[in-house]
Amino acid sequence: MSENMSDKWVDYAVRIQSIAQAGLAYCEDKYGRERYEELRKISAEMISAKTDIPLEKVYDLFCNESGYQTPKLDTRGAVFIDGKILLVRENNGTWSLPGGWCDVDLSVAENTEKEVLEETGLSVHCKKLIAVQDWRRHNRLNCPYGIMKFFVLCEYDSGEFKENIETTETRLFDRNALPDNLADEKTTAEQIRLCFEYYDNPHKETCLE
Repeated sequence: MSENMSDKWVDYAVRIQSIAQAGLAYCEDKYGRERYEELRKISAEMISAKTDIPLEKVYDLFCNESGYQTPKLDTRGAVFIDGKILLVRENNGTWSLPGGWCDVDLSVAENTEKEVLEETGLSVHCKKLIAVQDWRRHNRLNCPYGIMKFFVLCEYDSGEFKENIETTETRLFDRNALPDNLADEKTTAEQIRLCFEYYDNPHKETCLE
């Protein structure tokens, strides 16, 4: 997806889609529902026009839910070993904290531990919630819906990297030597440095922003 996702018009389209979806969920009037459906189509057309995504794909991603629209949840594990943070190399060559979408039957802690195990081969246990962040305020936008990101401080238990379908390797990084090619739609340098702050001071209050 294009970096034009950060364009203000895309933000407007997301808001229109949210209003339309709520209207479709609660409106019982036939003509009112037709108007909300038309607004939903217009919002998808706006997204398509501002990105390189075909309209059909945008509509599948953007307008495939019913009921009141809520953000998706993404969990990221901050695993420290010998004072360095563990990052995973994505299939496209970029680096990020291990993590992913939160499964509907798992807690934030359970999902974080599962994602770390799947992407790194390491067994960890969650120690503290570092931060909950609105993705739109911190990351490169490349999805047509809202995302809340949970960063969790984890303690390494055992294991070593295992080949998997999502990542190609793991590596430990010092806070002053982070890779240049971060997957900044998933993890930014600022977010990694925030994790270091909580590693240094585990009693610091959870950051909500």
